[in-house]
Amino acid sequence: MNKNDIATARLNSQQITGSRYSGVKELVGWMGVMQAQDAAMANWAIGARLPNATEQTVEEAINKGEILRIHVLRPTWHLVSAEDIYWMLDLTARAVKTAMDSTERRLELSQPLLKKSNAVLEKAMRGGKHLTREEIQAEFKRARIDIYENRLSHLLGRAEAVGLLCSGALKNGRTTHALLEERVPRPKPLTREEALAKLASKYFNSHGPATLQDFNWWSGLTAREANLALEFAKPGLRSETIDGQVYWLANTFSIPKQGKEGVHLLPAYDEYIISYKNRSAVLALEDHARAVSRNGLFKPVIVVNGRVAGTWKRTIKKDKVIVETEFFDQADQIPIKSIEKAADLFGRFLGLKVELIQS
Repeated sequence: MNKNDIATARLNSQQITGSRYSGVKELVGWMGVMQAQDAAMANWAIGARLPNATEQTVEEAINKGEILRIHVLRPTWHLVSAEDIYWMLDLTARAVKTAMDSTERRLELSQPLLKKSNAVLEKAMRGGKHLTREEIQAEFKRARIDIYENRLSHLLGRAEAVGLLCSGALKNGRTTHALLEERVPRPKPLTREEALAKLASKYFNSHGPATLQDFNWWSGLTAREANLALEFAKPGLRSETIDGQVYWLANTFSIPKQGKEGVHLLPAYDEYIISYKNRSAVLALEDHARAVSRNGLFKPVIVVNGRVAGTWKRTIKKDKVIVETEFFDQADQIPIKSIEKAADLFGRFLGLKVELIQS
């Protein structure tokens, strides 16, 4: 394996090419977690990896509680399979809460207030009630809990990190929160060693080839724990040294024969970009600022032959979706049919006709 093979391998291991899955829960379970602060784009991250999936398919999995949108691994939203949520929270919640501490001190979210907030949330949602953000705001107002600035987000994020809340079923197209224990029965817990091994195995199988530093970034673990996790997972992995750097991947993986042809429209914050500390294998350094803003906002990207070649945006109208593409270099060497095919896949996912605008 050489450096040019890394993108090809990651397209395959991440199920962007040659997907082996047909179910939403199974796909998310394979990926471990999928970053999801933009809920609509996170749905498409699944759709881009599941042949014949639609937005309705993903929403049904969310409504059934098969997958959850919750703060786990790092202090941001991720999609995670319900089967994995408890052991992942047990493993990473402490680090997520620690990362929230400084902001919570600034917002004067004391421990007594956090305890009161959680009690209000538990009482309001007990009995299978799924509440929208606006309904939660009303509950806090009645309880005289101020939610100025970004307090509400931190109160909800903290409740997720301690295993109280998770995402609920969509309500009139709006996201909701529900009690985790009412959505997902708690299974037999894993030991910390078992959880570390499982997390590393999931990452390197679904994201490999990747480095220990990549895994450390993605997992939110300490450097020591990331090292331990890799050691525990090594029986199922193999290493490749490329340009002096050690990469890890499943020991059964082989480079697919079909190569890395194709155009893919991937969403903002997609795992193909965000889940690696070093992204140079798929995103050229000179193009990094055009795909990722200075304040860390990841744009939807166009991937051509495994490499990020531009960005795109969508505008949804009543009966169609407008897809606008902007390539970093001239796009005349990319077959228009390949671009149209990628846009049509997105349109079919949404159930809308596509109008493609290239710039």
